[in-house]
Amino acid sequence: MRIEKVLNNNVIVALDEHGAETVLMGRGLGFGRHAGDQVPEDEAVEKRFTLHNEQLSDKFQQLMTSIPLPHFMMSERIINHAKIALGKELSDSIYVTLPDHISAAILRYQEGITLSNPLLWDIRQFYPDEYAVGHKANEIVFEETGVHFTEDEAGFIAMHFVNAQVGGEIRDVYDMTYLMQEVFRIVQEEFGIAPDQDSLDYYRFVTHLKFFARRIVSGQRYGDDEADLLEVVRFKYPRSFACAQKVCEYVEREKGFQSGQNELLYLTIHIARITGKGDDD
Repeated sequence: MRIEKVLNNNVIVALDEHGAETVLMGRGLGFGRHAGDQVPEDEAVEKRFTLHNEQLSDKFQQLMTSIPLPHFMMSERIINHAKIALGKELSDSIYVTLPDHISAAILRYQEGITLSNPLLWDIRQFYPDEYAVGHKANEIVFEETGVHFTEDEAGFIAMHFVNAQVGGEIRDVYDMTYLMQEVFRIVQEEFGIAPDQDSLDYYRFVTHLKFFARRIVSGQRYGDDEADLLEVVRFKYPRSFACAQKVCEYVEREKGFQSGQNELLYLTIHIARITGKGDDD
């Protein structure tokens, strides 16, 4: 394998056996070497990454020239933990977005600049597994750098892992979270109670809202083949149905998304379950 370019003393780019650009990392790996040189023996290579998306690969290479190698290695340790903890496949984009965030955050904290996270409560409730990963990331950062990230930062980190699962842009993930926040506000105003966050019905509703929000962001919607059942549910749970209508009206007003009868049906059922009132109370 021959070197295609040297990014810095610790990072080089080479073409693998399939002709794909591969980023190789190791302390001193690029020192004194040039394009066309033979890649050194494997013991000098500590990490190897092949990103098959060309645009993503370019961003990755740019990132490697702008952040300290220890920050990237630390981020990679966090990503490996997340893969095990979440048990889900993550987009290669996480190898760009997370190191970039972690490195910038470390510099901010060292300068005494911390940011509050207005969605922290919601992130804890809607994405508990990802938030736990964010909390673990805080521990790893403190262990390796002595920088103490706040819980707000754990929330920011969690959102990167949410985004790495659903794809798209990080702003879409924030839009989805704001949407779920607003849905629960509508439900609480309508029924005057906060749902039991430890209940299975609450977990199911949050899961449904994640997919609902994703459909809104992507512009996809359910069909309308459950009209008869909707009438039954509408009669049985009139308050929950009215609440679900308010949610759909909000979504159409704010997002221009028409939810359809099936979405109204599922929202009504979930709202009836999490409020536990049955509409006769």
